[in-house]
Amino acid sequence: MPSARSARSPRARVLGLIRRHGGSLLGSITATTSPSVVLTFDDGPDPDQTPRVLDLLAEHDATATFFVLLTRVRQYPDLVRSVLTAGHEIALHGADHRALTTFSAADAASRLARARIELEDVTGTAARWYRPPYGAQSPTSWRAARRSGLVPVLWSGTLHDSAAVDVARRTAAADRAAAAGRIVLAHDGIADERDGVTDPPPPVSDRAALTRDFLRRCDERGIRVRSLHDALAAGAAPVRTLELTTLRSRSVR
Repeated sequence: MPSARSARSPRARVLGLIRRHGGSLLGSITATTSPSVVLTFDDGPDPDQTPRVLDLLAEHDATATFFVLLTRVRQYPDLVRSVLTAGHEIALHGADHRALTTFSAADAASRLARARIELEDVTGTAARWYRPPYGAQSPTSWRAARRSGLVPVLWSGTLHDSAAVDVARRTAAADRAAAAGRIVLAHDGIADERDGVTDPPPPVSDRAALTRDFLRRCDERGIRVRSLHDALAAGAAPVRTLELTTLRSRSVR
């Protein structure tokens, strides 16, 4: 007969470990206590969509956090710098778009450490945040991020701009996302073969237009849209939750 210890779920075992070590193995940031919405963009920069997004953010006096891929940064370093010049925040999405959970502990840590250094060489600023591709995370990949000096960031809202969903579902998701404290997932690029993946083609959608509609929703509700840095600088502490999923979703990039 299995012991009570062995019968516990993996999640319960991790939670027990956290309690025993005083919360030293916390998970990712998924929300804040800020009165603002935190808007984030993945998979860029992109020479078509990123400038359009920057124009929209300027029109709405908004800032955002851009989680970039080094495969794109190497192609468009000036575009990365233009994001910073416009007052936004650059964070790391990965050396490429392969899930970090597919690498060994040593390789994951090495990849992230090198990627952080390369990104900081381009931007001239410190990289603080890391979003795992696909949101795929395990205890091993989480530790690799923290050992590289990066804080994992997931999301609590999405614009569904890379998912094959109908207009009604996309609209409903944007409505839910336009709320204080949410960290919202959007995309200014879509990862492809250049980024080490062969995912199915994304649905045809005007991602910049979806961003525009979301910004209008927030304006109508009187909610400011801010980067994670700006939201936390206002004095709001991050809400940290245990997010240790290894599920890889093809609909969430």
